[in-house]
Amino acid sequence: MSLVSEAIWAASPSTTRGQPTPLSSDPKGERIAYASNKSVFLRSIDNPAISKQYTQHTTQTTVARFSPSGFYVASGDVSGTVRVWDCAGEGATKGEYHIIAGRINDLAWDGDSQRIIAVGDGKERFGHCITADSGNTVGEISGHSSQINCVSIRQQRPLRAATGSDDTSLVFYHGAPFKFNTSLRGQHNRFVFGTAFAPDGSVFASVGADKRIWIYDGRTGEAKGQIGEGVHTGSIFGISWAKDSKKFVTASADQTVRIWDPEAGRAIQTWRMGDEGIPSIPDQQMGVVWPSGRSDGLVISVDLEGNLNYLVDGTPKPTRVIRGHQKNVTAAEISGSTFFTGSYEGRVLAWDVPKGLADKVEGDAHSNYVAGIAASLSNGEAEVFSVAWDDTLRSISVPSKIFTGAASSLGFQPKGIATSSGVVLVVSSDAIVVYSNGKKAGSSPVKYGPTCIAASGSTVAVGGDDKLVHIFTLSGTELKETGTELRRATSPISALAFSHTGKKLAVGASNGKIYAFDASADWKLITDRWSAHTARITCLAWDESGDFATSGSLDTNVMVWSVQDPGKRIKALNAHKDGVTGVAWEKAGKVLSTGGDASVKVWKVSG
Repeated sequence: MSLVSEAIWAASPSTTRGQPTPLSSDPKGERIAYASNKSVFLRSIDNPAISKQYTQHTTQTTVARFSPSGFYVASGDVSGTVRVWDCAGEGATKGEYHIIAGRINDLAWDGDSQRIIAVGDGKERFGHCITADSGNTVGEISGHSSQINCVSIRQQRPLRAATGSDDTSLVFYHGAPFKFNTSLRGQHNRFVFGTAFAPDGSVFASVGADKRIWIYDGRTGEAKGQIGEGVHTGSIFGISWAKDSKKFVTASADQTVRIWDPEAGRAIQTWRMGDEGIPSIPDQQMGVVWPSGRSDGLVISVDLEGNLNYLVDGTPKPTRVIRGHQKNVTAAEISGSTFFTGSYEGRVLAWDVPKGLADKVEGDAHSNYVAGIAASLSNGEAEVFSVAWDDTLRSISVPSKIFTGAASSLGFQPKGIATSSGVVLVVSSDAIVVYSNGKKAGSSPVKYGPTCIAASGSTVAVGGDDKLVHIFTLSGTELKETGTELRRATSPISALAFSHTGKKLAVGASNGKIYAFDASADWKLITDRWSAHTARITCLAWDESGDFATSGSLDTNVMVWSVQDPGKRIKALNAHKDGVTGVAWEKAGKVLSTGGDASVKVWKVSG
């Protein structure tokens, strides 16, 4: 048996307010590349549920660009490292180059896919030009007195390049090797955020925080004129040309994406995100790409929330919006064919499992770390409950994917959540608190530090930092301790899960060991041999049959265990960078996992 990766539902691009978010498309217009946390995702444009993840960076990634050949991607990170890797095959790294002592803000390929200019915020220098295969120097990037935000290379000979900086100037280079030619000053009076050569090399354009768009001659670097003055009312963060070089698109903090005709000097199409006249910070447009090689005129922009907006000529609103998490996922639960995930900053998404796409759970949402999600069936309607470190308990209607009713104030920081028999059980630092219909209905103080909770029918299991699992019975809204304590773990309990029938209980400990107990036979130990994880168990889930359990751990691995053959296991190593935080079974033979890389992965149990 083996765990085979079936799909990666990608995280959203990482965005920073006031800073451009670069997007790149491959030459055929089939995929886009972007940076997210410590990974780079290559995502299918037509089927966004299909993506590839590159995980070799060790720090936060900032930019990823396809080579013109379409065979390689160059990506940069905050440590000043650029990695060149194969995007057509298995993603093997071809080169790792330390460029500057600081954040890489942008990079560009030449038309031969041989040279790369990387720029950013360094100490000795703000950029460098190297060969993609060996990292040899092929020019100097000089002439700026402050961090460089953007770079573009003319794809035809004679080679030219342009960089834009916080010092409000652009520098024009002749190459190769690339050498300083002229400094273009006076066009912008604030930070320059974007520059791009037209595909035919005839002109290039620059945009910036002063809301201006300037056009320059592509061979000489001479400024030809400004267009669209006063049209954008916020900083312009991104620019991308159509493949025919006759139009380009800009993305701005004023919530708009606009297509421009540089010859006529005017905007010929405008998309406004959010509501007209209502400033909305999450709707600020931080980056844009016009995928070449397509005939449908599709433009893709990214907003501050990381949502990818698909914009088509002639339609006033996005034709589709692709959502995901930007921060690490901290809690997950499945209800029917909907997978709910909650993240570090309080965002809760509902994933349609067959489609692999997410909707944001609308309504009065959490504002902080989501500590737990639990599903229940009350009065025949599927409902999901979530707790977070904004000290609230909220309920979500599964069919409508909306937070319903008023949030219940907890008055404490929740450690975990479980539901059973129509009530919700929330773990505090010294008690198990019972909620019914959104109101506190009871509390059971305990002498140990409870760490996690699971419930099935009238049986409730609570894990503690005393290395014991304490068993309670639930009668209505009253919790009673039975006196039964499961003593097997040698370190604090960190995760619990009952099987669907409630007959089996899986117990995970913070040293990576997992134990299974028979709840229907006086808590007899089923196995203590599930011990291949090397760090804290964060999540456990049983399949419908109760014969298999899956586990996720801080050691980044997902494992599937068998009750019949406890010595065997199947594993997905390095499933999630920075640890696995949620697992669930979707039908027999399919496991969903999520973790610190903010993505969701689908695994097929084969064999």
